[in-house]
This record gives sequence, C-alpha cells and structure tokens, in this order.
Amino acid sequence: MSTTASHTSETPLSIAGSWRIVGMVLLCVRFVQGWIYWGGGSRRFIYAPSKLDPSAHHWMANKFQTAMPGALLGMDHLVSYLLQHFYLLYVGVIVFSAVELIFGLFLMVGFLTRLSALVTIGLSFVLMLLFGWQGATCIDEWTMAASNFGMGATLFLGGAGAYSIDAWLMKRRTRAPASWYKWIASDPLPERVLDPLMKFFFIITVLFVVLTYSYYRGSVIGPFHGGPVSPAKHHVKVSNPVLHHDGSVTFDAYIDGGSSDVPAHIARVALLGSDNKPVEVWSGDQLAALSKKAIVNEYIYNKFKPGIESLTAEVGAKATINLPPAPQASTLTPGNYVVQVLTIDGKKFSAPAVLNN
Repeated sequence: MSTTASHTSETPLSIAGSWRIVGMVLLCVRFVQGWIYWGGGSRRFIYAPSKLDPSAHHWMANKFQTAMPGALLGMDHLVSYLLQHFYLLYVGVIVFSAVELIFGLFLMVGFLTRLSALVTIGLSFVLMLLFGWQGATCIDEWTMAASNFGMGATLFLGGAGAYSIDAWLMKRRTRAPASWYKWIASDPLPERVLDPLMKFFFIITVLFVVLTYSYYRGSVIGPFHGGPVSPAKHHVKVSNPVLHHDGSVTFDAYIDGGSSDVPAHIARVALLGSDNKPVEVWSGDQLAALSKKAIVNEYIYNKFKPGIESLTAEVGAKATINLPPAPQASTLTPGNYVVQVLTIDGKKFSAPAVLNN
C-alpha cells in the first residue's frame, strides 16, 4: 500500500481504493469490537437493568469490588474510594456503560471510527488494570482486554473504509474534508504519518500484552505461575488481631483472592497458644450465629455475613470481626498467640497476636 515514488506512482484514486480494501478486510474486526462494547453497555441499559440498580444483587459495584485484590497501578485504591462514595460510583458506572454503548455502536456502523477505536483502546487498558487477573480456569479477562486492545489499535490505523457511515459521509462531501477529520473518521493517512504511527502502536501493544501476561502468569522469562493474586483459590488476609483477657477476639479479614463466582466460607476460627495448640475455637455453627453487630463491613456491597455453618464473604469483602469469648474460654494470660482462620476447603490463614498485661 506504499505511496512512495520508488515503489509506485499511485493516483489519489488508487490510494483511496487501497484504503477501501483495508476497510473491507477489517469489517469483521470492526463489527466484533463494536459488538463487544455495545453488548456490555446494552446489557446494563436495556437487557439487564438490574446491573445499574444499587438495590439489586447484580449491581455493578459488586463486580468492581471483586477487582480490588488484583487491580494494578493503584486502581484498587480508586475502586475502594468509589465504593465508599456512592454518587461518584454511580456516575462512574453510568458514564462507563454509556461510553461502551455509544462507541461500540459507532464502531459497528463505522461512524467516527478512529475516535471510537481510540476510546475502546482506553477502555481495554482500564479493564486490564482492573480485571486482567481474573479467570478461574484461564485468565479470561486478560485475554479479552489484550484482544480488544489489539483490535482497537488496528482499527485506529485502518479506519472503517468500505461499508461504513464514514465512507458514506465522504461520498456526500463536495470538497475535501478538514485536516482533522481523518483523525476521528476514516480518511486515508499519509504514509509518512502511518509508518511511525504503526510502529508506535505495535510497540505499545507488544509491551502491554507481554508485560501484563508475564506479571499475571509468567511464562515469558520465568516459569508459569498462578499469579500474584489467585483467580481460583480463595485467600483470606487476617490482620490486626486484638485479644482481650476475657477471651474475646477482634481481627480484620479481607478476601483478597479467589473466584468471584462463588463466595468464600470460613468454617472455623481458632486462637492458638505459643505451643500451637488451640486455646479457643469458634465452630462454623458459632460463626453462623454471630450477630450483625459483631461484623463491621468496610463496604456495603460484597460483605462478610453469617452463612450455613460458616461465615461467607465474596471476593473483595473486608470486615472487622468481633468474636465473643468461646464457650470453652478461660481468662487469657499475657503471651504470644495466633489467630487462625480455616476455610471450608481446608486452607488455613493466620496472624500473630500478643496479649499484654
């Protein structure tokens, strides 16, 4: 598709014809990229409006909260802030969904194609930072974000070409479009611009795909691994334990890993002495009988709550849990202890605690 004199003496008509062919080749890519984002927005606005209903179980805040444990570049702090400020969260969810809906539709019909492709590149980048670590059997969200990033970059370079509103509008114009129009629509780019732009997008795409894959799974330089945050196995971070002489125990718990499809179940909590033997034990039945006041959740969406013979919590849930003295408790003496949490699948998580005089 070169336009240099050393290769060919293409006329403006043949250049336009070449770009039309490019648009024909990319038609399926443009439709799929557009449909993916239009589908995300339309589900929330049209087909599954409960996703935008703060009182519904499928409210999008629950999904965003599951992203916190593995979010990159400080996005976990941003999500946490939004979860604690409802109006900002709600506006953010509506705007994000509307951008998906509008620019996904624009891509499908080929309207303002380069601008729409650039927007979807930005969406893919944000989704990678938030959800790229998730996927119980494989890194599904990484695959989606990486593919959408590459397709968006390709569509930005190629434009819509044939069978698009951009092409139809160009035919109706009686004079050449303004110089800025090609950057938001689909007009052919000069090779002196296209060549460095293509190299730039290629380098950015390679770095984006390879570095995120290496971080999440390795297999680039080092060996394959399950990721810094497991998307399949629930992990409970136990912190800030506080012991009282009467045997009551307070600690913070955070589900900072695991599948977002099913909740974690805490089946037992034990206080271990310096000999690693249980001093107190709270069974699943006792945890399930805890009052609401005994569980102070940090967020109002995914929560720790009493379940069936356990405490249950979805990924991203954070809470301070206050345990009354266990039935077998006696007065605790000063010393070193360990608060241990046992999940229903046999995993143990713990944090050291010290009881002072």
